[in-house]
Amino acid sequence: MVATDVDGTLIDHDERVTARTKAAVAALITDGVPFVLATGRPPRWIDPVVEGLGYAPLCVCGNGAVIYDSAADRVLTSRTLDVDTLAWIADLAECALPGCGLAAERVGASAHDAVTPQFVSSPEYEHAWLNPDDTEVSRAEVIDEPAIKMLVRLRGTLSADMRAVLAPLIGDRADITYSTDHGLIEISAPGVTKASGLAIVAQRLGVEHSAIIAFGDMPNDVPMLTMVGHGVAMANAHPEAIAAADEVTAANNEDGVAQVLERWWV
Repeated sequence: MVATDVDGTLIDHDERVTARTKAAVAALITDGVPFVLATGRPPRWIDPVVEGLGYAPLCVCGNGAVIYDSAADRVLTSRTLDVDTLAWIADLAECALPGCGLAAERVGASAHDAVTPQFVSSPEYEHAWLNPDDTEVSRAEVIDEPAIKMLVRLRGTLSADMRAVLAPLIGDRADITYSTDHGLIEISAPGVTKASGLAIVAQRLGVEHSAIIAFGDMPNDVPMLTMVGHGVAMANAHPEAIAAADEVTAANNEDGVAQVLERWWV
């Protein structure tokens, strides 16, 4: 099985799947090898990747909290932070990181489930990404329903520093990671990582962990890179991802994923 992160890994700086990468993925799929996306993205942000690949794979979304069947547009499983834990984390974050804003990712039955407001943010939340698709609500409304992850944003701060402050306080009550250096940390239910999500997919497909190749570039990829038989970090990767990998390939803008896959599938 081949599993890959999306941003900074599979797609280039223009957020496109290049022709070379598309061809490499198509070759392994033709050979009957399962191909899985493992991303911090929620299901509603998967469509452009599917369109670029020309293939709708199983997806580990929300840093492992959601298993999503993009072909059927169906959320298969999800693990959430309960309301009590969200409230506790919110109080803790606002005390330890003064001035931070809060947001929450939720999922429904499908990627664009209109019944569920999927990304809600407090008025203090400043976006780390372009083209946000959030619904601004009160701080109380951010934490009044279970969420697949809470996002804590503090502009002008390094994500690693935010994690260093909060992790000792949260302990084993939640899992903290980040996928950008720009003052944004992502908090999931305890034990939820890309590795835990990928393990669910591997079990469904009957694949041993040792038979998986995985690609990634950021700290949220580290658990996945260390659980698989062969972990590959991108040349543009965070030092933590590079240290966790068995190999470093070319950068995402140089078809690094395709360069590795072409050893076996052309």
